[in-house]
Amino acid sequence: MSTAPDVSVIVAVYNTMPYLTECLDSLLGQSIGRDRLEIVAVDDGSTDDSGAELDRFAAEYPDTVKVLHQANSGGPAAPSNRALDIATGRYVYFIGSDDHLGEEALERMVGCADEHGSDVVVGKMVGTNGRYVHQALYKENNPDIGLTDSALPWTLANTKLFRRELVEAHKLRFPENLPVGSDQPFTIEACVRARKISVVADYTCYYAVKRGDASNITYRADHMARLRCTAEIMDFTAGLIEEGPQRDAVLRRHFTWELAKLVQDDFPALDRALQKDICAGIGKLADTYFTAGIRDAMDVKRRVRIALARAGAVDELCEAITSEKEDGAPPFVVEGDRAYARYPGFRNPLIGVPDRVYELVGEAVPGRLAKGTELLASVWEQQGEGLTYTASVRVPVLGDVDGASLRLAQGAMPKSADKPGARKLPADHSLPEATGRCTTEPAEDGGATVLHARLPLERRTGKLGVRVYLDVAGSTYEIPVRGKDKPMPLSRRWGHADDPYRAAALVNDKGRVVISTARMFPPKQSLASRAKAALARRLKSRSVGSKPNGAKQPNGSKRK
Repeated sequence: MSTAPDVSVIVAVYNTMPYLTECLDSLLGQSIGRDRLEIVAVDDGSTDDSGAELDRFAAEYPDTVKVLHQANSGGPAAPSNRALDIATGRYVYFIGSDDHLGEEALERMVGCADEHGSDVVVGKMVGTNGRYVHQALYKENNPDIGLTDSALPWTLANTKLFRRELVEAHKLRFPENLPVGSDQPFTIEACVRARKISVVADYTCYYAVKRGDASNITYRADHMARLRCTAEIMDFTAGLIEEGPQRDAVLRRHFTWELAKLVQDDFPALDRALQKDICAGIGKLADTYFTAGIRDAMDVKRRVRIALARAGAVDELCEAITSEKEDGAPPFVVEGDRAYARYPGFRNPLIGVPDRVYELVGEAVPGRLAKGTELLASVWEQQGEGLTYTASVRVPVLGDVDGASLRLAQGAMPKSADKPGARKLPADHSLPEATGRCTTEPAEDGGATVLHARLPLERRTGKLGVRVYLDVAGSTYEIPVRGKDKPMPLSRRWGHADDPYRAAALVNDKGRVVISTARMFPPKQSLASRAKAALARRLKSRSVGSKPNGAKQPNGSKRK
């Protein structure tokens, strides 16, 4: 090329056939054009056909594709550094060799950087084949974001556009001693040093592929390797960013993701010595970096696990993980306007974890309440012409629950409640009218509260949802009672013999219990009413038959 390309795309390659072919095809098909593009691919000692495939592309596109071969280094850092040494573009972009780009990706990102003077541009990234990619950053285009005012800390992969001038001015390179996460120090420092960071969110730029055999390096590293790498990244970050909200914004990600992933479902089955080593490593990092700001910003499940690991409470940590996997989230303990998740270790003086760790602080309460709310029994009670729906419902709350009630609500739940299965009511809410009687008692296992309700039905046609209303930590929640796989009472006829109704307890297509009532047929008229109606019909008939000559008859003909 006679002039420098706009962008150099760097591809570190190790045994990624057949994904590599699609990756390279997506680069060469970019709308930015091959005259503005340079591809620098480094084969890191592949033992499959990746090296030969790279050479094929280099032979076919010699002005665009540069290929280097080297002995295996054990990770993507060394080949990425070698490619940076020979890249010539105004910008550099990194792509995994098993991933691919949208056709307009580079053109849009380079255009964004040129328009706004951005040193870093993050293009929208999605996962394929079940690969998870955090999406909060991609809600809208944004020409200027930072580490503390956006979801950028949750998107620290190097799959971004970087101004090469910035990279070389600060001698940014990848640490070659990290088998996992080696792109994070590079990305974090680039974002700290950048004058401006922009987001392209209105176009899918990057498709991150989870291989069919889950052989991506992210999925292969063992527990202690991930712990060591995370510790180095956190220490590196602390050296770049002074203590305070900005550092917390970045390190919160590492407590929530990298460290919390070490104490997931597989932890109880690990060797006890390994469990203790993991807890010790998490504890050391928590002692240094687990501030009150990070603690309160985390969800209670992960917060508790980090705290139990820090305390060395291996048995309680295993119990917390196992019980939640098998039985769902623990009940809430409600005390006035505060509520706590009753995980193992709660208020255990031998462990010494503060109550604040277990407290609900901006939690996703609706989902936890919905999952723990269970219909135990429901029947009809008929008294003369009246009918009452009676139900017993288990709710995952203990303590101050005197205000809990079961009510019949008109109208559907908003769609926003579909995913969590419940909702937090607005401050100015009004509850459905309370009818009948509702009492509470502790569940036999001591792990929940049972509501017993008797709800008289009104004689009208309609559909009413069966819902729990519950105050937790100063807010009121509405929880539809689910009835899937629960026996419903048979439909029941009720009301006056001359004006009967039918009531049915149904489970709708969302699994929620609905009481349907309807009049069976119009009510019978009294003898006097029937006589009056018959007289009115005769008078009307005589009036029609006594019209003067020439008046039209109902069929339109004249009287003869």
